[in-house]
Amino acid sequence: MQKQIRSRDAKLVPIGNSKGVRIPKELIQKYGLKDSILLEETESGLLLRNKGGRRLSWEETYKAMAEEKEHWEDFDATLQDGLEEDFDR
Repeated sequence: MQKQIRSRDAKLVPIGNSKGVRIPKELIQKYGLKDSILLEETESGLLLRNKGGRRLSWEETYKAMAEEKEHWEDFDATLQDGLEEDFDR
């Protein structure tokens, strides 16, 4: 399973002594962005995330998982890995 990562150019715009990034309207609407977002530094670079964003319902989650067409053959093996015993201690 490989996720398609979309990227687009964004210009930094001056805001006082700082700089900002303009986020296109369609992305603001798609991700339900409001007045603030979380900016995280990761090993791969900067990550912008919705602060307190909308969570998917169980139905939406199920549909998204079904669209991925993942194979779950190895799932039973993970149930036998004994990790839950570590949490019982």
